[in-house]
Amino acid sequence: MFTRRNSLKVLAGSIAFPYLAQSSWAKSPPSETVHHASFGGMGMAGSDLGQIKNHPNVKIGAIAEIDPNRRRQARQRFKEANVYADWREMLEKEGKHLDSVNVSTPDHMHASMGMSSMQLGLHVYGQKPLTHGVAESRALTEFAKKEKLVTQMGIQIHSSKEYRTAVKIVHDGIIGKIVQAHSFSGKRWGDANPRPDRKDPVPQGFDWNAWIGPAPFEDYIKGYYHPSQWRKRLNYGTGTFGDMGCHIYDPTFKALGLTYPISLKSEGPVPNQDNWGYDAKIHYIFPKTAYSEGKNLPVSWYDGSARPSEEVTDLLDGKKLPSQGSVIIGTKGTMLLPHVGMPSLYPKKKFADHKIELVEGTNHWYEFIEAVRGTGPKPSANFELAGPLSETILLGGIATRFKDETLIWDAPSLSFKGNSKATYLISREYRKGWEIKGLG
Repeated sequence: MFTRRNSLKVLAGSIAFPYLAQSSWAKSPPSETVHHASFGGMGMAGSDLGQIKNHPNVKIGAIAEIDPNRRRQARQRFKEANVYADWREMLEKEGKHLDSVNVSTPDHMHASMGMSSMQLGLHVYGQKPLTHGVAESRALTEFAKKEKLVTQMGIQIHSSKEYRTAVKIVHDGIIGKIVQAHSFSGKRWGDANPRPDRKDPVPQGFDWNAWIGPAPFEDYIKGYYHPSQWRKRLNYGTGTFGDMGCHIYDPTFKALGLTYPISLKSEGPVPNQDNWGYDAKIHYIFPKTAYSEGKNLPVSWYDGSARPSEEVTDLLDGKKLPSQGSVIIGTKGTMLLPHVGMPSLYPKKKFADHKIELVEGTNHWYEFIEAVRGTGPKPSANFELAGPLSETILLGGIATRFKDETLIWDAPSLSFKGNSKATYLISREYRKGWEIKGLG
């Protein structure tokens, strides 16, 4: 396996990780066990752990779960694991015994946990979006690449036969060169109301300060953030786009060979001071790729009640759009890809005799574990793909704050040309005591 070990120092309540990771690729026998830990014990983390645990060469050694009720559930379900309330304590005590981790927590903690683990030389399976902020995604991507760590983002549909088949259709030129693409989700992870003006008692045994972590501090409000409403909140989640966009944009991103956009513009509602909006319409312009027609390639996102125009849906022979999915329009035809479902081609009459060549799916979690063991290829949703994908989606969140403004993106400098207010939102200062080397 990759070799890795580094010291972790806890100093005055803050963590100081050396910006170094000693790692090298070394084959190991297929029987060797991967010692794995999880950030999060139930919910999405429980789902990831359940999949990873089923691999015959994995031992779940440790779990960090901040919620006392979920900690109890994690102890019952994963009896062999040491369960911690504080993820920093878990890394301090268990890091030298581990090979890999999964980060399956609210979005605002992804970067801190992921980078802290990688700086110890640990391989990371990170839930989507990769991070809460654009600069964080770039930092994790570059660090993982530099240190040759195994990574995978938790967009498991990426490995399904449905999405893999859709990518092949585009790459094989079945619908010609791509002229535009549209992705959408009916979910509404936003809130038009301001934050309630109250402060509730923190449940016993729940470290609210640690739940906030590096993000701006807000008082605890029962049911408002934890366990499932944080996606709506600007400081902790990334809205519908950050949640579902990573899934639904993924096959389009892969099929069209996208990297970073040239520009983007939002036509939907503006978030309020506390919460993300919904009914978004975000229009990107990407540079030409090997699979596109024309100088530039327009790609759009819609959520809530927003949907592509009739000009787009008229290409589907009267087929009603699913609640979530993508429409990819080429010079020879159009592909409809539901989330999650098999792609279909239009006009039907033209493709009546065309048999779609299926691509078999793979196990997204096992792909990561086998790469850690040195017995499998590089994971297909590694951070080199997931980083730019996450950046693009997070840029869309920033665009929603500047309605009807065209934002010109300069990817190398991580800045918007001529718009310092938008550029300011690319990164944020970490709260005192929660600083991580290389972040914030």
